[in-house]
Amino acid sequence: MTKADIVNEIAKSTGIDRALVLETVEKFMDVVKDSLANGENVYLRGFGSFIVKVRSEKTARNISKNTTIVIPEHKIPAFKPAKVFMDEVKNQ
Repeated sequence: MTKADIVNEIAKSTGIDRALVLETVEKFMDVVKDSLANGENVYLRGFGSFIVKVRSEKTARNISKNTTIVIPEHKIPAFKPAKVFMDEVKNQ
């Protein structure tokens, strides 16, 4: 399902104009991205959590050049679904 599909589904089920729904979805995504960029997790009860994970420093190999490089510690965004969400998906 794409963002356009989500917008169409919400607009159809609520009767709200597609442009307004699109603006709302875009703003929601902006708020989540900005929060994660600032190191704040986003918790949506019954749905899941958008969290920032820290990957520790590690050594990797470039096989073609036969060299090793150090990948520094870095942060990545992640999503952890809520238990209710997981149960619903599992039981479908």
